[in-house]
Amino acid sequence: MPLMPGTGRLAEQIAFLVEIDQLKTVVRQNLIADGSRQENTAEHSWHLAMCALILSEYANEPIDVARVVNMLLVHDLVEIDAGDLFVYGTAEQMAAQEVNEQAAAQRIFGMLPVDQSARLRAVWEEFEAKETPESKFAKAVDRVQPMLLNLASGGGSWERHGITADQPLALINRTVPPGSTVLAEYAREVIRLSVEVGALLPPVQNPTESPAT
Repeated sequence: MPLMPGTGRLAEQIAFLVEIDQLKTVVRQNLIADGSRQENTAEHSWHLAMCALILSEYANEPIDVARVVNMLLVHDLVEIDAGDLFVYGTAEQMAAQEVNEQAAAQRIFGMLPVDQSARLRAVWEEFEAKETPESKFAKAVDRVQPMLLNLASGGGSWERHGITADQPLALINRTVPPGSTVLAEYAREVIRLSVEVGALLPPVQNPTESPAT
């Protein structure tokens, strides 16, 4: 990275802001709504923040929307180092990704002044823990948004990877209801319609194992 002018606190903040521009280069599995290309993670984070602003009334509990937006803007910064892992990866891949993301969080948030580093790291850890009303709703939005793009693009990552309806349904049932039962029900309808229009394969009968989260 080219040397930026200045020293001290402002220089650390500017270096961080330039560094996170790399999130625009991290390519995700799903396509954007018009199907013309794959989404990048910076676009994903922006879209999730907008989803939180528009859909916050469907949270199960009262939430601080600004805190949810903070989480959604911060939660995938670790992908600058760790990359994006397809949500239906194996348990081994998920475990390795967790290790890589922890290391990425240490490096990336560590670029900031100590107070801001601690604050953003805490926001990221809150999202990962999925224990507060805000983090539960943020996770719900994070799970539903890719499904909307998959349906809008005529299959997207579902089609490219041969995903069957039981896989996103199991994922939704595990992760969305704690944050929003309304969005969970809507997501199930998206899955049903996706199968109906051929954007998603029908469920496998008697699946032998559940997909990873």
